[in-house]
Amino acid sequence: MRILFMGTPDFAAVSLKRLVEDGHEICGVFTQPDKPRNRNKVTFSPVKEYAVTQSIPVYQPLKMRDGEALKIVQELAPELIVVVAYGRILPEDILNTPKYGSVNVHASLLPKYRGAAPINWVVLNGEAETGVSIMYMAKELDAGDVIRVAKTPIDPEESVPELWDRLALLGAQTLSETIPTLADGTAVRTPQDGSQMTYAPMLTRELSPINWTKSCREIRNQVRGLLPWPCATAVLDGKTCKLFKTAPGKETSAAPGTILSAGKQGIEVACGDGKSVLILELQGEGGKRMDAASYLCGHPIKI
Repeated sequence: MRILFMGTPDFAAVSLKRLVEDGHEICGVFTQPDKPRNRNKVTFSPVKEYAVTQSIPVYQPLKMRDGEALKIVQELAPELIVVVAYGRILPEDILNTPKYGSVNVHASLLPKYRGAAPINWVVLNGEAETGVSIMYMAKELDAGDVIRVAKTPIDPEESVPELWDRLALLGAQTLSETIPTLADGTAVRTPQDGSQMTYAPMLTRELSPINWTKSCREIRNQVRGLLPWPCATAVLDGKTCKLFKTAPGKETSAAPGTILSAGKQGIEVACGDGKSVLILELQGEGGKRMDAASYLCGHPIKI
């Protein structure tokens, strides 16, 4: 099938690579503009990096509603538009151009977790299951009819980067299975139940500070869910640190936020549910990520 692909991060690049491997004709790629780095260098998006290696034409429009993007789409004449984490809202005239319409790979079980950061929020909220949804694109954000869903459990110790990689592969596989049904007319259209909708907004640094009155599990979900950015943060002995890895501690009657121990096993802090959490990996202000024992060598903590 002749496909126009729209995407930006590495999550999207996995789907683009799968479409190429499946033998589809990728007539072009839309991706976000290059980002400046240092003084004279720019950074390509992962999607652009891969497209260049495959000699696929790359387009990086600054606007989607001035008519120029629509003109490019019409000239490329795709049979299908595939969108994966593009980062821009597409006008209806573009969505409706291809013969088979426009579909999106979304990393959640729609209608739950519509929005920009579904992978982070399922971890933050301690969900036991997530997945990917292939849907027809609609005017409203992530509200189109669902074509196919694939589910996967979330390991209680799984961080966002690990889940991100698994869902990228699952999304690519599910997309691969979906496209033939579009071509032969067997694709289903299941309207979303709007009453079940939840939202996954963009992350901000305001989510970072840990509230030690929360339970051990909630705090550990916060650490797992805010990776790789903006990261959960805690003030330890007067110094603000980013936390990267934790483990369950033990039962305690100490007040939430009390540092119970600090040694080779980690930095143990009391939580609000009568349990503690062990900080295993962290990063001090201006420092590097390291295990707790190494951190304590240069930053001894008074118990």
